[in-house]
Amino acid sequence: MFEILFAGTGASIPSRSRSLPCIAIKQGRSLTLFDCGEGSQRQLMVSRFSFMRVDRIFITHMHGDHVLGLPGLLLTMGLSGRREPVQLFGPKGISLTINSMLDACEGELEFELIVHEMEPGDVERFNGFSVSAYRTEHNCPSLGYLYKEDDRSGSFDKEKAMRFGLKPGPDFSAIQRGEEVRGISPEMIIGEKRPGLSLAYPGDTLICDSVSEAIRGVDVLIHEGTYLEKDSELAVAHFHSTIKDVAKMAKEAGVRQLMIVHVSNRYGEESGPSIEASTYFEGSIIPKDQDIYMVCDGGVRLVSEDPTSL
Repeated sequence: MFEILFAGTGASIPSRSRSLPCIAIKQGRSLTLFDCGEGSQRQLMVSRFSFMRVDRIFITHMHGDHVLGLPGLLLTMGLSGRREPVQLFGPKGISLTINSMLDACEGELEFELIVHEMEPGDVERFNGFSVSAYRTEHNCPSLGYLYKEDDRSGSFDKEKAMRFGLKPGPDFSAIQRGEEVRGISPEMIIGEKRPGLSLAYPGDTLICDSVSEAIRGVDVLIHEGTYLEKDSELAVAHFHSTIKDVAKMAKEAGVRQLMIVHVSNRYGEESGPSIEASTYFEGSIIPKDQDIYMVCDGGVRLVSEDPTSL
């Protein structure tokens, strides 16, 4: 189970209602960011998540609307007493990008910033989950990311355990630790392991085979839908996706829940993007800034929304 904060859902330039791309995933007490557009630190500050809990940041590509929030967020962390390391991940070039930005700001961090340049196929493992990188197709070096919880223990069948003569307390605890009790093995009581929940975030990209394969069967796909189908020529020219193509790809890949972000400001608050998404993927969502969704075995549900967003 984890929560998703849509700190910024806009495209290219901010609007009155949408800040620039930044997605935060909360699992336990730790936060993982995907992209960090201009204004991200403010968006985190007005959310119910603490920006000081951010331990790692994954950048999909170095276009300004996805990275210009990094210097402010990192420097504010230091000024606020941060001393624990922060890990920064991105495609080739992320080291030069962040060093140049901090040099331009004359920024000296009060904590260690550990920078990793990733390639498609790389996997980073953390406590309880992993993040793997895959190839996307944009007009600069870019990566998509797959966030996946570790597999979880199977369900403990209390009634079956008691029928076998096991007692709550030491017997149950021993079985759950994987120990045999009076000839009763854990496999007789505990169901098969359950796969961890998963989320794919490709960033800005054309529809391509590597993305289609990476998102197959994921619980949540957060994908850009910059253009409507009527503007498909613009999508191709700028290496972006149309909402129709994203929705069709998600359906074919067996995605459980589709969430569309990075919709062009040209459409304002019109219903066209929502209609196009739902036409090809029933139940798709276009989140607003500051929306928080819970992802669990039962599905995806909105748990919080905040009218104070930009």
